[in-house]
Amino acid sequence: MKKLTKIFAILALFAILGGALAACGKKAVDTPEVDKPVAEDTVVEEPVVAPSEKGAPFTIGVSNPFISSEYRTQMIDNLITINEEYKALGLTKDLVIENFDTDVAGQIEQLENLINAGVDAILVNPGDAVALNQILEEAVEMGILVFSIDQEIEAKGVINVGHNQYEWARISAAWLAENLKEGNVVQIEGFIGHPANNLRMAAVADVFADYPGINVLASESGFWDEATGQQVMSDFLAAYPNIDGYWTQDGMAIGALEAIISANPDPLPLGVGEARVKFLQLWAEMLKKDPDYKTIAVANAPGVNATALRIAVEMLLGKELDKSILGGQFGSTVVIDVPIVVTPENFDEVYEEYVASGKYPDSYLLDGIMTRDEVLKAYFK
Repeated sequence: MKKLTKIFAILALFAILGGALAACGKKAVDTPEVDKPVAEDTVVEEPVVAPSEKGAPFTIGVSNPFISSEYRTQMIDNLITINEEYKALGLTKDLVIENFDTDVAGQIEQLENLINAGVDAILVNPGDAVALNQILEEAVEMGILVFSIDQEIEAKGVINVGHNQYEWARISAAWLAENLKEGNVVQIEGFIGHPANNLRMAAVADVFADYPGINVLASESGFWDEATGQQVMSDFLAAYPNIDGYWTQDGMAIGALEAIISANPDPLPLGVGEARVKFLQLWAEMLKKDPDYKTIAVANAPGVNATALRIAVEMLLGKELDKSILGGQFGSTVVIDVPIVVTPENFDEVYEEYVASGKYPDSYLLDGIMTRDEVLKAYFK
């Protein structure tokens, strides 16, 4: 009987010890890791959720700080049209569009609104080369896909999509320099300090540097506005009645040519234009007066921005962008080729398609939007 009592006592002791150990183990498991000290040089990695795991339909935001331009109007229209295509497939919701004339502070507010709206991706047409970098990088860190459309910026993690603005300007500047060889020229540029304008004017300066006979008399901003471009050219013609040539860009080219038609200087200065229906109409008008009249019009297609939307959707779906195709000045740009260059050699053909056909309004810019299949084949693994 004593032996049995001892055995029961021993078993009870083991049971008590086992319960104590189990309690200690449970306490260790329940203790949050945050309560433990972390070495200063320890890197704590946050879990990364693949965009595709969020699930469609996705919400895409658009930030545009400059609406006083036919280019930007066509850009927004293109974005809405292509987004409707993805909505029909159940892949996207309505675009969240922040679209009004504003300064840097105002565009930062646009971006804050998009972030607060919980968008999955942002397409931003930046109004400044560097001032938006901080907020865009913050958006990237939050897991938002960010694309700078139409122009390049250096913000970390941001993908640029658009034409090579340097090359775009170089094409027409080289044509002007080669045909002019020498003489006095004037320049009408866009917003000074704007990333696209900076690249364009750098290209023009580099081209003219190879032609020592070309002398730049003056350069003024036309603010990418047709009427302002016309006024600036009128002022140039009054101040320099014997200019030999001029270089300008976008809708200002229409205003510049209208000023020349109104002033009717003799001889006419050689200039460049824009691939827009209204400019092609003025070109035809000039040819009726002078069969030897010539100019060039390089398409700055608003459709590159809708192509950026396609890229955004595919990345949200988990497709992997082929990094080997990235180029540009920062090595982070999906460079889209200029769709068309109008020269005296192909003018009749282009005029027939875009003007004589009557299919397009005067404000229409010759455009190009890549299809979904073209985007997948060109830019994704």
